[in-house]
Amino acid sequence: MPREFTRAERVADALQRELAVLIREEMGDPRVNFINITGVDVSRDLAAAKVHVNYVDEREAKERNAGVKVLNGASGFLRTKLAKRMQLRIVPSLKFIYDDTGRRGQELSALIDSALAADKHNVKPSENE
Repeated sequence: MPREFTRAERVADALQRELAVLIREEMGDPRVNFINITGVDVSRDLAAAKVHVNYVDEREAKERNAGVKVLNGASGFLRTKLAKRMQLRIVPSLKFIYDDTGRRGQELSALIDSALAADKHNVKPSENE
């Protein structure tokens, strides 16, 4: 039997798609260029949403924080636009959070690769050979 998705999960998916379009088309601020929405968590009562974002390109921490601050400042504007585009009785309040899991995953993968390469380089031949 297929898994049933909750209303909060369906709303989160729709919010993610619509926010990506709105940020790209409606916001002219260069600090939010190349923003990627990695996920949206909506509360069970659909009153609040945490929007996880990161940048497609590498940016300094100061630039990332400025971009997230701009998005949080524009959350009312984005919420109004969402209300016009989506058929929801209540549009959740938006809180944007920087998500660095992709970058951290790459760093951990690089550490694992370097540890494996070092182990392979430092392997001593067994005494039986």
